[in-house]
Amino acid sequence: MNLATAFSGQSQAAYLRTLPAIRERCSNVHAMAQQGKLEYFDYSPDRESSVVNYCLEIMKRDFPAADGGVDFASIPPHGRWRHLDAGKSRIAPLMAKWDEEQGSPVSEKEKCKRLIDLFLVSVLLDAGAGNQWVYNESDGESYSRSEGLAVATVHMFDQGLFSGSPVAQPHRVDAQGLSQINESRIASAMQVSDTNPMVGLSGRTSLLVNLKTALESNPRFFGSDARPGNIIDFLESESKLDGSSLRVHISSLWGVLLEGLAPIWPARYSIGGVQLGDVWPCSALATDGQAEGDNFVPFHKLTGWITYSLIEPMEKILKWRFDGIEDMTGLPEYRNGGLLVDFGVLTLKPGLKALANTGGVPCLPPSHGAVVEWRAMTVIELDRIADGIRRQVGVNSYDLTLAQVLESATWKGGREIAKRLRPLTGGPPIEIESDGTVF
Repeated sequence: MNLATAFSGQSQAAYLRTLPAIRERCSNVHAMAQQGKLEYFDYSPDRESSVVNYCLEIMKRDFPAADGGVDFASIPPHGRWRHLDAGKSRIAPLMAKWDEEQGSPVSEKEKCKRLIDLFLVSVLLDAGAGNQWVYNESDGESYSRSEGLAVATVHMFDQGLFSGSPVAQPHRVDAQGLSQINESRIASAMQVSDTNPMVGLSGRTSLLVNLKTALESNPRFFGSDARPGNIIDFLESESKLDGSSLRVHISSLWGVLLEGLAPIWPARYSIGGVQLGDVWPCSALATDGQAEGDNFVPFHKLTGWITYSLIEPMEKILKWRFDGIEDMTGLPEYRNGGLLVDFGVLTLKPGLKALANTGGVPCLPPSHGAVVEWRAMTVIELDRIADGIRRQVGVNSYDLTLAQVLESATWKGGREIAKRLRPLTGGPPIEIESDGTVF
């Protein structure tokens, strides 16, 4: 074994698992797009202003200010909380139950641990469910896609499906509870049937089964009772006191999620013996004689979605503050990315158009080079769209964060334009063959 090569590979793998690497490598792809050197897309930066204007109109509609502009202070950050409360409040009533529990009062720390348990599992179950699946609540309301998955997860959590003590303490997630999970139980809880099919059910179930292993394998992060919410104890040890509140660097939370949850992801590409996760080769970055991994682009979309989602309860309930949040990127998924294609910022080259299905859109696996280019461009274009919105209304990144833009504009905008252009399905302009472990 060549030790120098091994160490070099391990260093490359470590780099590709960091937050800054996502934006840096995606910037390299974007630079190639500016030179017209992408394999699957043409890039038209002049179309970005149309996206900015469209997003601003959505923000004015949903978060109106008295002067006809946008009430930026009222925009929540992007996170799973909104989906869990789709149509009506569910988290607040759940927390109210905890205040009424017999015995000693439930501490704010324990409340936050329970929400982290719920939010983490909910995000892991959030990969695209397809165009046909819906979840019906007892009040007659129906929810599909991301909101449907979130609402289903709340009910599963409330019923103790993920808890090793479903009667005594249903509202938790632990390894013992996850050991009882199988595809049949998930299908039943999510109302999946021949007439209500869900894409990626098997992959979704595998993530939960593998989560049990991850929780048991990392007591440093998840404690002796192998529970996601115990990351609070670890992060507390990594924090510093600032007045009456704790400050935690985002890299600490990111590291916990990347390292602690590594066992749950399917084996894909590896360097130096290290599995990389949501990291893929990009032909636009390939050059002769380059080092192993130099053409790889990291995304870690589900980890990013978990991170955004877990920050919120820790900030709201524990009053913690996270430093380094500017390293977080927009999420490279099909709603944000679909917005770019539907507005012509990215146009499909003939070779990609030729892969269209009977519905007129290509359907590709996450490993396909077109999907890699699309996702990389999405990360950088989200930065550019956010900056464009800020310039137009005269605010800075503190007044309007990237997380707020994702929540109030791009993700929602991608869904709305898709529904307008493809009313039969509401699907994106490029379909992803989802196994439930990437999108």
